Amino acid sequence: MHARFENAFQQLPVHLQTALAPLISQPDFAAMLTADEVNTLCEASRLDTDALAFALLPLAAACAQPSISHFQVGAIAQGLSGNFYFGANMEFNGVQLQQTVHAEQSAISHAWLRNERGLRSVTVNYTPCGHCRQFMNELRHADTLRIQLPGRQPAVLSHYLPDAFGPVDLNIDTLLMDDINHGATLQNANANALARQALDAANRSHAPYSNAISGIALETTSGRIYTGRYAENAAFNPSLPPLQAALNLMSLAGEALCTIKRGAVVERRNAVVSHGAISQTMLAELGCTDVELYFIKE
Repeated sequence: MHARFENAFQQLPVHLQTALAPLISQPDFAAMLTADEVNTLCEASRLDTDALAFALLPLAAACAQPSISHFQVGAIAQGLSGNFYFGANMEFNGVQLQQTVHAEQSAISHAWLRNERGLRSVTVNYTPCGHCRQFMNELRHADTLRIQLPGRQPAVLSHYLPDAFGPVDLNIDTLLMDDINHGATLQNANANALARQALDAANRSHAPYSNAISGIALETTSGRIYTGRYAENAAFNPSLPPLQAALNLMSLAGEALCTIKRGAVVERRNAVVSHGAISQTMLAELGCTDVELYFIKE
């Protein structure tokens, strides 16, 4: 079991510990549970899925990296598939606070990057801030998305975000987590494999407001590759850059950010929104200077 989970794990009910231990102790446990695993845990712990999500919140919060606030927030997104996806807040020293990943963004992008197509609920240990409420409003199933908080009755997102401004106000039909492929290709036909994975991420990014699709791929010293896609928002500021999406996935998988060996960013040349420079700056802060920028063929 990864050391970050040990304290939270010991606080779980005994029946849940017994059922969860074989799963969470796997070396490749990546902070998610399949629908079958969720059902197994529910049966063993005699909890329903909502109660199980609440019980597992301390494990999600244990994934937090709050180097500035020292305030751990955990979230669990339940997909339409029944899978559970952990999420936690993530902060970065040396860059603007706007680069922070919120726990709800973390769980949602985690689900999206694992190709989940919609969410039933988001369970979180603290009330979602306005930033996160707006981020969730970009989802296809935002009108039926349940927000679950300790000590409160579940409520749909509109309860927390009344009179919302969102994609419908801008006549946008393609929403976050929809299955999409922009079909872009690279200018450099001889681009390496890492760049091609970044291209695949860019092609599945959500950028209906700027059309500035972008993706990133990061390779670590272990040989693993993590990709991230741009997730744009109608209110602009809650948009999640591709780098943060990839770093979040890497962190949830338990890999230290300092192990990034090289990276590739793919975006449109002269796009109105560019992620190349800030990605290189942030990765340099993490000790990775081998980051190549590739452009899409127009």
